Amino acid sequence: MNDNGVEIATGGADAELDARLNKELDAFNQAATTGHEQSEFTVRVTDADGALVAGLSGWSWGDRAGIAMTWVREDSRGDGWGGRLLAAAEDEARRRGCATVLVSSFTFQAPAFYARHGYAETARVPGFPGGHEDVYFLKQL
Repeated sequence: MNDNGVEIATGGADAELDARLNKELDAFNQAATTGHEQSEFTVRVTDADGALVAGLSGWSWGDRAGIAMTWVREDSRGDGWGGRLLAAAEDEARRRGCATVLVSSFTFQAPAFYARHGYAETARVPGFPGGHEDVYFLKQL
């Protein structure tokens, strides 16, 4: 589509565009919520060889924290790493002055895991491939 020299292009993954959008939206959000810092954090578990065993990425914004991604290597699942990741993330959220943590998980991922760790289901969005749902959780710290 072209309108007075302006073009709209659709494409695949674009790390440069994602980085720019993050930067622009962070600046917009920060201006709209002056005094409430927005920043990311990670939790990493590595083995003796330095290989990744488990990891979590999240964010805080004012007194809210969110978990973006949680992953545990297949051969280490069931060893308690997920719970330790959550505990470390919640500790970091408290350190940052957060009162709640939110996360979502597809029904084929780990909704029961979050429920076991004190996260309360707040919403479900149906219609994902395979008849799955996206389940949203909130935990008071």
